[in-house]
Amino acid sequence: MKKMLLSAALSLCCLTTVVAEDWGTVTGQIVVTGAIPEPVLLHKKDADIKDKAVCAAKDTYSEELVIDTDSKGLANVFVYLAKAPKNIHPDAKKPEPATVIFDQKGCMFLPHAMIVLGGQTVEVVSSDAVAHNTHTYPLKNQPINVLIAPNTPVGKGEKLNYKIGESLPIKVTCDFHPWMAAYWMVVDHPYAAVTDKEGKFTIANLPAGEHEFRVWHERAGYLDRKYAVKVTKGDVALKPMEVSVAKLKGK
Repeated sequence: MKKMLLSAALSLCCLTTVVAEDWGTVTGQIVVTGAIPEPVLLHKKDADIKDKAVCAAKDTYSEELVIDTDSKGLANVFVYLAKAPKNIHPDAKKPEPATVIFDQKGCMFLPHAMIVLGGQTVEVVSSDAVAHNTHTYPLKNQPINVLIAPNTPVGKGEKLNYKIGESLPIKVTCDFHPWMAAYWMVVDHPYAAVTDKEGKFTIANLPAGEHEFRVWHERAGYLDRKYAVKVTKGDVALKPMEVSVAKLKGK
């Protein structure tokens, strides 16, 4: 009898370990409704600004509001879970890539909006022939303010590490060039994305079930604090989220 009970217990244990979690990959898009505004000129070519030979080598436009004229997609929108789900896909537990590159080119940050995973290293480099500094304004992590020498290549940059997830994207500035700004979303899980130039995003390997995402853009703050998504096994294509131009203008 004892042998039978032990055998049954072992069978139940093994069955439990091989039952696979269902995972889904979500794709979506953020689109703008209304008349698309013209890009905002920060400064013209040869403008009389600091380090003009580099910073005013061409007309420079604001990246605060980047809308694709064809798709009406809104770039640089953060879509992320406010907290880690109970289960995380085994392939997503280790940050990939281990290091992400944050560059400065033409006295603008590249990229303008970036996801930083917990345990991931940010390497700050510079493609510019002038000095910059990278100054972060986190809510939970320690602020960082580092000098970036001219023409700092990949592999020689300043390496920054964040381990604590933030509740909101954090602002990054250059104190030498006040028009420069970028945003990083630091998360302690892999379920976050930033929209591309067509407003599209993909979040892979989510556990099946109901999830609430936060959707945030620098011009309007939260576009949705409880963006409800039902994840099923396989690919899940979401209906595009529409955002009015008036909201992005703060009206």
